[in-house]
Amino acid sequence: MSSMDFDLFVIGAGSGGVRAARMAAGFGARVAVAEDRYMGGTCVNVGCVPKKLYVYAAEYGKGFSDARGFGWEGEQPSFHWSTLRDNKKTEISRLNAIYRKLLSGVDATLIDGRARIVDAHTVAVGDRQYTSERILIATGGWPYIPDFPGSEYAVTSNEVFDLEEFPRRLVVVGGGYIAVEFAGIFNGLGSQVTQLYRGPLFLRGFDADIRAHAAREIAKSGVKLRFETNVTAIRPGAGGLQVELTDGSTLEADTVLYATGRKPHLAGLGLENVNVELNPDGTIAVDEHFSTSEAGIFALGDVTGGMELTPVALAEGMAFARRQFGQQDASPEYEFIPTAVFCQPNISTVGFTEEEARERYGDIVLYKSAFKPMKHTLSGRDERSFMKMIVVRETDQVVGVHMVGPDAGEIMQGIAIALKAGATKAVFDNTIGIHPTAAEEFVTMREPVPED
Repeated sequence: MSSMDFDLFVIGAGSGGVRAARMAAGFGARVAVAEDRYMGGTCVNVGCVPKKLYVYAAEYGKGFSDARGFGWEGEQPSFHWSTLRDNKKTEISRLNAIYRKLLSGVDATLIDGRARIVDAHTVAVGDRQYTSERILIATGGWPYIPDFPGSEYAVTSNEVFDLEEFPRRLVVVGGGYIAVEFAGIFNGLGSQVTQLYRGPLFLRGFDADIRAHAAREIAKSGVKLRFETNVTAIRPGAGGLQVELTDGSTLEADTVLYATGRKPHLAGLGLENVNVELNPDGTIAVDEHFSTSEAGIFALGDVTGGMELTPVALAEGMAFARRQFGQQDASPEYEFIPTAVFCQPNISTVGFTEEEARERYGDIVLYKSAFKPMKHTLSGRDERSFMKMIVVRETDQVVGVHMVGPDAGEIMQGIAIALKAGATKAVFDNTIGIHPTAAEEFVTMREPVPED
């Protein structure tokens, strides 16, 4: 038995940290977890969970209008922001309690407070110090607002869920998935939304066809998209916030949401006391087993700059615990990880983009399909779905699948299993579809896109 207080001290009770702690404790390790804010981290409190609840709320607004084409008549219900906001708070409190119970259930010691690293085997929380054989940093990321005149008037994704008043006019700044999702949420709830992005097209890193199709559909839904435009200043005015732009124009808004990126949450962590190297972007540098440059200190999840996805952090937490305490040669597999953007309509993707596939495999074959979802043949909504499949010509292996349309995330989970198993286009072609569904389109795309 080590003379130290713990075998593992985890800093951060988010998805990755809690999973690592629980599994390590399951292997018999003495574990402590320190958290200074909220149990469950970003995902549970200001990320995936509340965001998906708000997406559901936004979709109801469109659903009430769609219902008229199916014979439902009557007054459209009014939306009450405070009801959604307060019900969300109740659900998050319930999940916070569950995370506490998960740790207590494996006899992990939970310490409330911001942990600070004193040396490679010592952590301080408040006035008390704890020693540990291993220290795991899992503090995640934090929203970042650049410094410019009036930046103090902007809010981030941390605060936007709990605004005191519903913003009738919202300006969203950013082109990543968080910005796109919140633009869709507030548009669906009834806000007049303008989304600004400094580049020519949002969702950088996604397949080019997906980006272009999503932009068309999102614009049709009512979000005003202004690309190659940025904010120079925000000033309070008689009619609300005056948002001054790089093209010389001004927008008036009740709220300005900045979703321009996240940075590792390392403030006050005490890294200056140890030899933990950082990457140029400020994330913690780790090897394939999550070791930092300081022996005995590890890091995983968003703080290391990898894929900022909750399931990835969970997989990393499991692999870390299995290797360190379960004597298992475990490491996550990062290829063919599916992901979704919960905008309206949804985006989901797994595997390589067309550009990435050409670079890696050379000769590829493309299959594409665009159509009006069956529901909207009666609803009257002007929305089209888009699907794309990327196949390596030589091997017939499917290496990329992308979709914009209702339930894209739900559909893509099953597709991801097929790609992970190495499915070929012939396997897709020989699979009988479920009719009538949008998903069956993936097993009925027979004609490749003509080559240029």
